[in-house]
Amino acid sequence: MAAESVTDAADPRLADYRDLTDVALRRVLEPAGGLYLAESVKVLERALESGHRPRSVLTQEKWLDDVERLLGGDRETPVYVVDAALAESVTGYAVHRGILASMHRPVMPSVQDLLVSARRVVVLEDLVDHTNVGAVFRAAAGMGADAVLVSPRCADPLYRRSIRVSMGTVFQVPWTRLPAWREASALLHEARFHIAALALTEGAVSLDAFADDPPERVALVLGAEGDGLSRQAVAAADSVVTIPMAGGVDSLNVASASAVALWALRVRN
Repeated sequence: MAAESVTDAADPRLADYRDLTDVALRRVLEPAGGLYLAESVKVLERALESGHRPRSVLTQEKWLDDVERLLGGDRETPVYVVDAALAESVTGYAVHRGILASMHRPVMPSVQDLLVSARRVVVLEDLVDHTNVGAVFRAAAGMGADAVLVSPRCADPLYRRSIRVSMGTVFQVPWTRLPAWREASALLHEARFHIAALALTEGAVSLDAFADDPPERVALVLGAEGDGLSRQAVAAADSVVTIPMAGGVDSLNVASASAVALWALRVRN
């Protein structure tokens, strides 16, 4: 294993791990640089199992055995060994999950390739909270969704908080970015998907009724909390669906809503 001890927080070898608390900066640098960060042994393990390639690993002495196990015969990826204080100085937070890895982003599939054999997909429109994005991916994996499609302005599923909250399922569920709605709805319809927008609008059909005889292929569209779905998303939908609520509650967290709807619409054969 190519382990190298690093003792200077300004060392240029640690550039990928610097100032991780600056969310706006990481949003710009990670996608443009073709990188994302995997945090913890479990997340790195799932990333490697999915065929993703590390550029480097940042860890502490006590985690070296886990790193060596994960990297196996890889003698090319540099492993930077630092103490806890230096790790916190570089990243801006206490790194207590053992491992950070700078990973090469895989090439995203085309929308057409991703949809060709899918029957249930989730579409996320403009979710800006990385925690919610990760939680939706976990629900999608647990409830058997075939793919997740994210809008151009949706938060990055490969941001480290999204990955962590998803428990690494962002590597398990295929995903890609959609174009704007005019083109996106055409792509979904060409693949014979029924677009079902989850929204509170007059005339919406209840999830119970919609799930009684669901279309063969459903694209379930969910929007950001607060603003909900855009007018363009609702206009593109073939059906607007709502989850019946009780107790004076009008809606659920987007991740909870996705889990409820995906369970109700699960493919049963």
